[in-house]
Amino acid sequence: MTAKEIDDYLAGVPEPKRSTLEALRRSILAVIPESEQCISYGMPAFRVNGKVLAGFAAFKNHLAYLPHSGRVFQEIPELDGYIKTTGSLHFEIDTPLPDEIVEKLITVRRIQLWGI
Repeated sequence: MTAKEIDDYLAGVPEPKRSTLEALRRSILAVIPESEQCISYGMPAFRVNGKVLAGFAAFKNHLAYLPHSGRVFQEIPELDGYIKTTGSLHFEIDTPLPDEIVEKLITVRRIQLWGI
């Protein structure tokens, strides 16, 4: 699995969704540059030591950040203004998630997985 799989996924996403997800990809990679970029459950994902820490997807009317854990969102009060399901954080198609939020999402997931 390679970053090309995510490139291919993004190539099929129309603007402005593509640019917004590309910004999210850069934010994720800034936090976990050592991650393996791959496709998990048909969606772009970022794996470290065999565990998926983050992912994203494009939908008709929104974009979603996927923490691959149902327990991440409850630990981040800054997410109260966002629409959430158990496993996805929805955001606007033309507004990337702030870098600080992405870092907190990944940090919480890391702590859950490895205590660090």
